Amino acid sequence: MHSIKLVFLVLLVLSFHSQSLSIKNHPTIDGLLDRLDSLLPTSSVQESAAKGLLQRLLPTHFHSFEFRIISKDVCGGTSCFLIENYDGPGRIGPEIVIKGTTGVEIASGLHWYLKYKCNAHVSWDKTGGIQIASVPQPGHLPRIDAKHILIRRPVPWNYYQNVVTSSYSYVWWGWERWEREIDWMALQGINLPLAFTGQEAIWQKVFKRFNITKEDLDDYFGGPAFLAWARMGNLHAWGGPLSKNWLDDQLLLQKQILSQMLKLGMTPVLPSFSGNVPSALRKIYPRANITRLDNWNTVDGDSRWCCTYLLNPSDPLFIDIGEAFIQQQIEEYGEITNIYNCDTFNENTPPTSEPEYISSLGAAVYKAMSKGNKNAVWLMQGWLFSSNSKFWKPPQMKALLHSVPFGKMIVLDLYAEVKPIWNTSAQFYGTPYIWCMLHNFGGNIEMYGALDSISSGPVDARVSRNSTMVGVGMCMEGIEQNPVVYELTSEMAFRDEKVDVQKWLKSYARRRYMKENHQIEAAWEILYHTVYNCTDGIADHNTDFIVKLPDWDPSSSVQDESKQTEYMISTGPYEIKRRVLFQDKSYSVPKAHLWYSTKEVIQALKLFLEAGDELSRSLTYRYDMVDLTRQVLSKLANQVYIEAVTAFVKKDIGSLGQLSDKFLELIKDMDVLLASDDNFLLGTWLESAKKLARNGDERKQYEWNARTQVTMWYDSKDVNQSKLHDYANKFWSGLLEDYYLPRARLYFNEMLKSLRDKKKFKVEKWRREWIMMSHKWQQSPSEVYSVKAKGDALAISRHLLSKYFP
Repeated sequence: MHSIKLVFLVLLVLSFHSQSLSIKNHPTIDGLLDRLDSLLPTSSVQESAAKGLLQRLLPTHFHSFEFRIISKDVCGGTSCFLIENYDGPGRIGPEIVIKGTTGVEIASGLHWYLKYKCNAHVSWDKTGGIQIASVPQPGHLPRIDAKHILIRRPVPWNYYQNVVTSSYSYVWWGWERWEREIDWMALQGINLPLAFTGQEAIWQKVFKRFNITKEDLDDYFGGPAFLAWARMGNLHAWGGPLSKNWLDDQLLLQKQILSQMLKLGMTPVLPSFSGNVPSALRKIYPRANITRLDNWNTVDGDSRWCCTYLLNPSDPLFIDIGEAFIQQQIEEYGEITNIYNCDTFNENTPPTSEPEYISSLGAAVYKAMSKGNKNAVWLMQGWLFSSNSKFWKPPQMKALLHSVPFGKMIVLDLYAEVKPIWNTSAQFYGTPYIWCMLHNFGGNIEMYGALDSISSGPVDARVSRNSTMVGVGMCMEGIEQNPVVYELTSEMAFRDEKVDVQKWLKSYARRRYMKENHQIEAAWEILYHTVYNCTDGIADHNTDFIVKLPDWDPSSSVQDESKQTEYMISTGPYEIKRRVLFQDKSYSVPKAHLWYSTKEVIQALKLFLEAGDELSRSLTYRYDMVDLTRQVLSKLANQVYIEAVTAFVKKDIGSLGQLSDKFLELIKDMDVLLASDDNFLLGTWLESAKKLARNGDERKQYEWNARTQVTMWYDSKDVNQSKLHDYANKFWSGLLEDYYLPRARLYFNEMLKSLRDKKKFKVEKWRREWIMMSHKWQQSPSEVYSVKAKGDALAISRHLLSKYFP
């Protein structure tokens, strides 16, 4: 009897194991991987590219490593890297041999060795940069204790980027910055990056075949900082037009980007046709099934940039344009990939929920791709299933996901660290998907994360019954923030077991700051359980009141005292609860996102600053210290704002004056703090925009684009501010002093005037004034902001801690 039970148990385990790994070994997926591998350059090209990366990262150790491309057979049929000691003849030469199935795998192996054998750290320049001082001198590199270190990928792909990252983060980059990013990507193991740069030049050539003129395209393309939304059909012409210089320069840049990605063994994901077309196409093809879309976030439906046009996928013209676009890319770049992104239905609901109709639309989208490239695979963001879940019920999801042959669609489970779709959709109904972390909205600056979810979610998804997971991805809207989150997520693409986050963070802190420090370890222990342990399911789009001042009329809260209700509001750094009276019916005070104990995080900051004398020379320490101080003060400002509103409701003009002064003083102090680190400067953003310009007109246009995106974002009129204002808010020195501060001053002055005059708060007057202020700032190219830090960051942080938390 016991033997029967044992046999049954073994069979059950084997069955579960085969189910959880079935997608990875599916012949269709294996065939796709083989085709993609065949498009990569030769082994010698990839080895040479990896050596070039080493030269840029660690030039003193160029001869200390030997790189070799190996077959997947060496790794059991999967992608992997091997780290070995070099035991060849002679004392001069390599010390460590790193083997990998592609150049990316070699770079990943190098990063792994530097992290876990040399305590080195690789971060974005704007989050502190690279720390390699701990790497021993050539001739003294640590040897591998065992025969070798072998790390296999549990899933084939490590995906990178959101379709809007190109606008929030990359828009003003030249080749020098792109080369550093591709190096970072390779070191993190990213082998499936989105590559959207320069597509407008391709579209110009394609639409010319369909008799679309340059003037037509001037009304179609958005400006540089808004291209992502023009590509998605949300808007047109806003911030434009695009000059010939821009089109030519971006196409050349794209060719450089793609060349370097390919040399390192990455598979770029190129754009495909989603149906968004210039309005002029209606006149040229009057019988085409073209629909005018609804207003997307303009204040009054202004036709100059509102309401774009969508060509129905069922129309034969859709196939013609889609095929032409794919073929034009192949003509420009060569056949370098089979994977294409298309999000026709993202924030664009089909006209009917009939499954047969949805299936026909999906089939038509894929047909356009496959006619351009017979091996095309459709990569689709799964955001629509989350953002519009009322429409996308199981029948509609199945209809779309099953509208193409198996293996010809890959879905990005875009927000899996917070709201995964795979576990409520039977693994996307059998469709291969990539477990992704979204994390960031608008490129906002906020210490935030869900490390426990990241350290376990990909593993849970991969080993689940009938899993169709084929990768791990990062789909943030903006980069260069919260480096700890991105390093852990990248590692999960190589981890086949869950990570002990507490143990991992100790290692992370030691690498990041070049040495062990007990105060730092204790601080990170607190941060792990507070700011980096968000479990409330709320998307962390920074709504702190300094950078997103509530557009709210406080007078509406005191119209009828008979309907007042008590609300408990946290109003102090030590979370003392006070009773505040508001009218229940109209109580609508905005709430900034807060998911942790501010008292504990203040203690983490104290610990961080105690370590300052030992670590102050570390750029990574300085970045984290400034960011943590900013976080603490920003949450304090939220509490001060609530107290000020409370004083207004109580008609306590004295307290309102004191609290409004405190709020404004916090903004000034934070601007000084942020000015002490190169990575929190408005000037860097604006100067990078101007640097791309070839003439005065472009310089003015690019700077307007850069200023507008981080403030008003979209159109506004009279007393109607942009519906997207502050979406891309930033904690940058210069922006606080010259934009957020005067706006807050206008608001509090109007509140004080309301109490003095014993009149209702004039919300429309305040709106008109701050909209005028914003427009003036957006169009002020004569102002030049610093690109160099000033002041002692540690001294400033210590002063502010003692000032606000004595």
